[in-house]
Amino acid sequence: MKQIPCALTIAGTDPSGGAGIQADLKTFQELAVYGMSVITSVVAQNTTGVQNVHHIPIEMIKEQMQSVFSDMPLHSLKTGMIANESMMRVIVEQLSKTDAYYVMDPVMVATSGDPLIAEEARDF
Repeated sequence: MKQIPCALTIAGTDPSGGAGIQADLKTFQELAVYGMSVITSVVAQNTTGVQNVHHIPIEMIKEQMQSVFSDMPLHSLKTGMIANESMMRVIVEQLSKTDAYYVMDPVMVATSGDPLIAEEARDF
């Protein structure tokens, strides 16, 4: 039996479906890849802008990653919205445990112009 490729997206949400976790999972599906996700931030946004952002606690991001890594094969992964340096540090720590192909999509500003990353994290 052929093994299905598995990909992980680590990013924020977009309830309108045009970006973030939702868009990544749709892309994975179109490419016949089993998609998994770790949510970094829950974003209230639509086509006109970002109304609010709630960042997931760092420990929960770590636990999401550990859950996926301990159970599923991981062939590739992609990061998107990583809002602050604390998130970056825990994600880098966890990524050191895998040799999967890695694509970085540094999401810093929404299409509407709203910032999605802390200013001090932009140079991390």
